[in-house]
Amino acid sequence: MNELSQIRKPIEKELKEFEHHFKKVLKSPAPLLDVLTNYILRRKGKQIRPIFVLLTASMLGEVNYSSYTAASLIELLHTASLVHDDVVDDSYERRGFFSIKALWKSKIAVLVGDYLLAQGLLLSVERKEYELLEIVSEAVKKMSEGELMQMRKARKLDITEKEYFEIIEKKTAALIASCTACGAKSVDSSAEIIAKMKEFGKNVGIAFQIKDDLFDYNKSGKIGKPTANDIKEKKMTLPLIFALQQCPKQEKNKIIRLIRTQSKNGKKVDEVIEFVKKYGGIDHAQAEMEKYSEKANAILEEMPKNDSATALRLLVQYTISRVK
Repeated sequence: MNELSQIRKPIEKELKEFEHHFKKVLKSPAPLLDVLTNYILRRKGKQIRPIFVLLTASMLGEVNYSSYTAASLIELLHTASLVHDDVVDDSYERRGFFSIKALWKSKIAVLVGDYLLAQGLLLSVERKEYELLEIVSEAVKKMSEGELMQMRKARKLDITEKEYFEIIEKKTAALIASCTACGAKSVDSSAEIIAKMKEFGKNVGIAFQIKDDLFDYNKSGKIGKPTANDIKEKKMTLPLIFALQQCPKQEKNKIIRLIRTQSKNGKKVDEVIEFVKKYGGIDHAQAEMEKYSEKANAILEEMPKNDSATALRLLVQYTISRVK
């Protein structure tokens, strides 16, 4: 049994029920929309976000209709953000398949994203789940703020470590925090428990993003070379930010100049990777990732002890040990 199968085990039945709910929510009388949403369904990912919602609900109570609404709402808004991201980033691929933007062009991709957002809003209003909608809407607002902050700072390549954490807390962690907060809310947990589970999700989300940063420096593929995608796209991630803080000013200026002008040059990118390793950027990022995962696990210690709590702990470990 692989890691994810073990994590899903306590909520296997509930995940199947969620999939049934989600398909119904996506159904549209418009033929083109039906084709597009079916394409999205067939290429669904690991369902990490619904798993966070349902495991949290299961740990604290009994999964119910409100839990399925929460999971569907978050998945709708998350999918909408991915569709819109592919337009913003001019990306032709998503999870190894052609993106909606690649197959149906930008205008249709934007409209599909808007449709998914509208379905999420309608789903919440129809079922009178206003508190769930408030939690998720706050996350979407933060995600937009984080994206805009990153775009503004990327032009100057001068993000500090403090700014980096502020950006990823908004861009990545806010959505996972909304998953665990909504899971707790769906089973009528107290305001205190909801706040603690939101903090749990935030810590996991930060660890998740740092792990993504580290993939840039991991060996991958047949030739065993790092991917370096972030460097090529001039994204300032934690290993690089830390290394730039440790080196002499002259060397810092040289590396920033390389990233700004030669980020597509393979040899120069390798030079940046060696620079990050030399100044301890990878070790520092690894330590920070583990620190946030430990914070998440400390919150779980305060929660009920059951199979779903064990699975959440495994999910935290999976977040920082996954290979892609």
